[in-house]
Amino acid sequence: MPTTGEKPGIGTYVCVKCGKSLFLNDRTDTLPPCPKCHGTEFKKT
Repeated sequence: MPTTGEKPGIGTYVCVKCGKSLFLNDRTDTLPPCPKCHGTEFKKT
């Protein structure tokens, strides 16, 4: 499960806590905390 601070790669990640989607468009992007609830665990969709 990708977490804040990791570089999980290009794709859409959904916050496990609130369901907010984030999109990373570069493999070097770092996964930020959820902008809605500050959650730190995500699942890739």
